[in-house]
Amino acid sequence: MAGRDAEIIKVGGHEVRISHPDKVVFPQPGLTKRDLVDYYVAVADGALRGAGGRPMVLKRFVKGIDHEAFFQKRVPENHPEFIDTATLHYARGTSAEEAVVRDAAGLAWVVNLGCLDLNPHPVRAEDLDHPDELRVDLDPMPGVDWSQIVDVAFVAAEVLDDVGLVGWPKTSGSRGLHLNVRIAAEWDFRQVRLAAETLAREVERRAPGLATARWWKEERGESVFVDFNQNAKDRTVASAYSVRPLPDARVSTPLDWGEVRDSRPERFTVATVLERFAERGDPHAGIDEPASVGRLDGLLRLAEELGPAEKAPRGGGGDGRRQSTMPLIEIARTETKPEAIAALEQWKATHPDASKLLHPADVLVDGMRGSSSLWYRVRVNLQHVPEAERPAQEPLIADYDPWAGREWPGRP
Repeated sequence: MAGRDAEIIKVGGHEVRISHPDKVVFPQPGLTKRDLVDYYVAVADGALRGAGGRPMVLKRFVKGIDHEAFFQKRVPENHPEFIDTATLHYARGTSAEEAVVRDAAGLAWVVNLGCLDLNPHPVRAEDLDHPDELRVDLDPMPGVDWSQIVDVAFVAAEVLDDVGLVGWPKTSGSRGLHLNVRIAAEWDFRQVRLAAETLAREVERRAPGLATARWWKEERGESVFVDFNQNAKDRTVASAYSVRPLPDARVSTPLDWGEVRDSRPERFTVATVLERFAERGDPHAGIDEPASVGRLDGLLRLAEELGPAEKAPRGGGGDGRRQSTMPLIEIARTETKPEAIAALEQWKATHPDASKLLHPADVLVDGMRGSSSLWYRVRVNLQHVPEAERPAQEPLIADYDPWAGREWPGRP
């Protein structure tokens, strides 16, 4: 039987139109668009604590979770009156009037647009130049297990405590952990990023081999990357209670520190988080209390003590591009992740002897931000393959150009 074309629901005194409410978004658990709307309304208190009042990039999965999302910075012109807006100015000289959600009706509205996760900036709409949140993204390399991620999280919490800050942990909704740190809105993006980088360097110093602050992926090994660059001005991160585009409808879930070690990301799905939230509420309910809002003075003093971070080596060709110290070869550039994996498997089949010597962290499949969506770059680090046996750089198996059809000064 055909599903309904649309329905009007009332949320907090507002009417929200939901198109195709019976459309199945997550086939494995059988979740429809209306189910996702109901989920966000049910956890609105927690979700708004993470995303409410902040300009938000709309990450829209209009073709379903099996297709790449596209990123929409500009709020649709026909947005309802209960959606606020704020105009952000980017370093490239561009600007965008972005959506600002302040209530459960706003959450329902963005879900209707095809948004699964919420991607707010770390600033409030009332002050777009001074973040009030420092974000710590603990991103595990392939081959890293949960216990190592947790060990690094506790080291990060220790460093934060030493400089008078409080980290609030949540699962990323994928494999890693996020720590959200509320700060006074007194520092600009450059200073906040410096503070985050300093935190990452100190975590690496205290947990060598377990954690890394190295920005270049091929240099990290089997460690947890403390991703400080998520604090750059143009970056957003999936916020608390965001549903991630994985088959099991996994959720980025706030935790108490006491439950971090025994938790696993796959335990937190739309179904289990609904039960958890109904039973215990939001573990991060106190994140905005005055006692939880800290200052960056300690981290910025530590930055002076540590001195400038090591700069990435540059090539000698005069173009300013970085020259990796690792024996990297590039396999493919693709539009989708399945295409990237297929290209990788094709390369492995062509070079079986070298493939057997690769460690998990030697295979680099990176989602790269294009103009409005992700594309994928596939590389292999041959550091564990004897030099005489290393395959040479070959023509790319696939060579997708995410900028094809776009023109700007200087582009050939």
